Amino acid sequence: MNERTALVTGANKGIGKHIARLLAAEGLTVYVGSRDPGRGQRAVEEIGAGARLLVLDVTDPGGIAQAAAQVDRLDVLVNNAGISPSLAPPTETGVEEYRRTYETNVFGVAAVTNAFLPTLRRSPRPRIVNISSGTASLTWSTTPNPQFTPGSGAAAYRSSKATLNALTVLYAQTLAEDGFKVNALAPGLRATDLNPRAAAAGGDPAEAARGALRLALLPDDGPTGGFFSWDGTTVPW
Repeated sequence: MNERTALVTGANKGIGKHIARLLAAEGLTVYVGSRDPGRGQRAVEEIGAGARLLVLDVTDPGGIAQAAAQVDRLDVLVNNAGISPSLAPPTETGVEEYRRTYETNVFGVAAVTNAFLPTLRRSPRPRIVNISSGTASLTWSTTPNPQFTPGSGAAAYRSSKATLNALTVLYAQTLAEDGFKVNALAPGLRATDLNPRAAAAGGDPAEAARGALRLALLPDDGPTGGFFSWDGTTVPW
């Protein structure tokens, strides 16, 4: 095992658990961020050597502070926790759904990132990976795209991930002189419980996780402030 340490939020299931597993396989000590201690512990046991439970609800400021106080060293932060309450279009999406979605997908990312920045700054090669979505690409949303039909719904989720993309760029620009690499990943439609559309998909979550691993372990000359697909290709903003 090497001395590098990572934190993956929402890592008790889905893509997050696969990311944590791959990072642990690379020899990193991986904090498995989980709101539910029981589910988190089961994920830790399944991942095996190198995995550590970190109880973390990204919507709870007090809990975030407590979690950050437990981590002395951090080299990689993967902001994976996210929700998609419905597939409703904007005309059928209430303000409360937007609030709930942004609380996790945007505010939670900012809160966790800022809380762990002091620890990340102590790393010689700090890396931040934000799990976004190809459906957040404004270019793809306004041009023909084989992955989804423009205007196909999930307004709260898609707009929250577009906002996350903007935050990714701003963090990358702000932290560039400190050696940070901050990038966003479009994992593709995967068979997870994110929403009914994802649950019915056949995409392998482990395949998406490999894309996150690539960004988490970027060399010093790697990109920052980018938006990449799971296969390493660039996604247009």
